[in-house]
Amino acid sequence: MIVNNVFKAIGDFCANVLFAPFEEVRFSDNWWLQNTASWIFIIIAFVGFIYWLNQLKIHRNSINE
Repeated sequence: MIVNNVFKAIGDFCANVLFAPFEEVRFSDNWWLQNTASWIFIIIAFVGFIYWLNQLKIHRNSINE
């Protein structure tokens, strides 16, 4: 029963605290605000992908030497 309460507390924290800013953006009528958040996430994903590819290249070059 205690484990169940822990998972409920984690779910409640995520839904009511962490996602609160996204709920405000979701119900906003401002198109620019909604798309800016999307573009920020796309840019973060793109930078992470480029970093990952560079790390693979470094690893491949170290194996060949």
